[in-house]
Amino acid sequence: METVHKIGRRKTSVARIYLKKGKGNYTINTKDWKEYFPTTAHQFKINQPFEVCDNVNNFDIYVNVYGGGMTGQAEAIRLAISRALCEVDEKNREILKPLGLLTRDPRMVERKKFGQKKARKKFQFSKR
Repeated sequence: METVHKIGRRKTSVARIYLKKGKGNYTINTKDWKEYFPTTAHQFKINQPFEVCDNVNNFDIYVNVYGGGMTGQAEAIRLAISRALCEVDEKNREILKPLGLLTRDPRMVERKKFGQKKARKKFQFSKR
């Protein structure tokens, strides 16, 4: 099996992953994944596709991720890993799809409009 390259996005985060057979080494932006994501919630999100497909410690991944915050980056990586696992084995698709791990979350920050304080909040209205 050659290296599988996939892209995942969430909000303004973009994650490019390179997945290949290995022993479970995850490198994110040249750092170890537990150093890059110290919280267990983010570590769970990244490891979730591997746990669901029973592929823990079967693959090495190298990730370049940029933009957004920590949660957006973790979810972008999760989407990219899920897409890569589907390319490795088509049976993984029927496991990941019902859990929503292959769905790109389209929610983005709404832009600020002119003449308003924020996207939806208005300036205080004065009657007199």
